[in-house]
Amino acid sequence: MSHGGGSSTNTVVEIPEYLRSAHQQFIADIRSEVAATRNASPYSDYPVIDVDVAFFGTGYILKSFPPLYDMYGKFMAGLDVEALFKQEFKDTVDNDIITDLVHSQATELSNDLENEVIPRYETGMRDINAVMSGTFVIGKAMLERKRIQELSKFSAELKYRMIPVAVDRWKTILEWNKQLVITYSEIIKLYFSAAIDIDSHNYEMKAKNILWPFTVLDFERAAIGAATVGGNTRTEVAGASTAQRMIGGAMSGAAMGGMAAGAITGLSAATGMIGGGVLGLASALL
Repeated sequence: MSHGGGSSTNTVVEIPEYLRSAHQQFIADIRSEVAATRNASPYSDYPVIDVDVAFFGTGYILKSFPPLYDMYGKFMAGLDVEALFKQEFKDTVDNDIITDLVHSQATELSNDLENEVIPRYETGMRDINAVMSGTFVIGKAMLERKRIQELSKFSAELKYRMIPVAVDRWKTILEWNKQLVITYSEIIKLYFSAAIDIDSHNYEMKAKNILWPFTVLDFERAAIGAATVGGNTRTEVAGASTAQRMIGGAMSGAAMGGMAAGAITGLSAATGMIGGGVLGLASALL
């Protein structure tokens, strides 16, 4: 006859005497340290960080600076692109440097005309006895006209070459205004992100200061439970409970009775199962 049913396992922890004594002394030492440090929180003197002081400096807050919408309206929405181009073109093409270069070229052409060209012209006209003729006067006027034409050509070429510079300056200012608004928005985003992080850090330090006694006591709790880690263990396997043995024995006996009834002529399977179950239950109680 076999007995059905489950089984349970009980584990008993035995701690040697020398470990028990060491554990008691360890707990006593821990309690002494806890008593000494329980009211000495390392977070009590933590300085609270002011995000405005850390971000802007003493005396300034976020409201001290224009809002993002005003910055956008000033540098982008209210910007006259055409007027800006005209202003940059004028500042680039008609500035003092260009004027000084043209004046310098005019002086150089005048000196060359008076010191080189006209003396050679007069010498040539004198050689042909044409100094007192109308041709002499016309020739000098043509030389002067040539000087003016050269000066105009120099000025036009110089200003023409400055047009791409004016366009680049205009584009640079447009990009600057755009990036200024973008950078301003990023600074505001960074400020709020820093404010959230700093507030979270301040609250964390405050919570750690308040919970410091419980943090210290948690070490004492861990010390008290340290003994459960070591020690010799003994495992005992307990048999099935009375109810389990009764149910298992009855079911086994019923199965055996049913099979036996099938082998005996005139005995029904039901009768055999009933009889086998009674016998199995009785044997389980023994």
